[in-house]
Amino acid sequence: MLDQAASENLPVAARVLPRAVRGHLVSIHGYCRLVDDLGDEASGDRLSLLDAAERELGRVYDGTPRSPAFLALQETVRACGIPREPLQDLISANRMDQHQRDYADFAALTSYCALSANPVGRLVLHVFGVATDENIALSDPICTALQLLERLLDVSEDYHRGRVYLPRQDMRLFGCTTLDLACYRTSPAARAVVEYETARADQLLTAGSPLIGRLRGFARIAVAGYVAGGRATAAALRRNDFDVLGQEIKPSRTGALTQWAQLLVRSR
Repeated sequence: MLDQAASENLPVAARVLPRAVRGHLVSIHGYCRLVDDLGDEASGDRLSLLDAAERELGRVYDGTPRSPAFLALQETVRACGIPREPLQDLISANRMDQHQRDYADFAALTSYCALSANPVGRLVLHVFGVATDENIALSDPICTALQLLERLLDVSEDYHRGRVYLPRQDMRLFGCTTLDLACYRTSPAARAVVEYETARADQLLTAGSPLIGRLRGFARIAVAGYVAGGRATAAALRRNDFDVLGQEIKPSRTGALTQWAQLLVRSR
């Protein structure tokens, strides 16, 4: 199970990068997918599996890990000077998923994203050697936004896993209940909540977008690609009238590439 994520495809935005950088991103992406799979898909005692992953992570820093996926991660950690904290946070987030089924308000949800999403951006910044405090402060809202948008696309899937990532406070605001999420059609109340959260994610993307202009070279290209993917996802949600339960919503590849080019031009 610990090697399951090693073959996961890297996002399209990273495929134009130099081979060495791409290799480091592949190892990080594989680790992230592996930990998520242990927390979401694994059969048996998931907490025990996450404990095993944590022990392997310890070996990355203190010795020789046993799993090929963690051996690849060790090479990246050493080459890029990656601290343990963001990698550890991803395990902590998946531990939370085993008992945290919903979130009282937006602040509670974004606190979860600080463990489940923001560390990924910090890892990417370390790969490019630009993990300054100022850059991390801009990367965090981008990553939170991307996590929120992903959860909006997966409302039905998450609900049937026993999890709700729409804040209870916001659901009450629009008269949406968990019964709305069990349907195969998106009710007006559920659409209103999804629209509300999409706008919040858009605001976070805007808040973090100045990071693109602070970066140079391939780092700028990669980060612009991630932001463009978020913009394309928000556009797809709007285009489909926030109907996340009645259909599968996918962002437009052409739209993402257009957004990518525009972000790179504007950030000059």
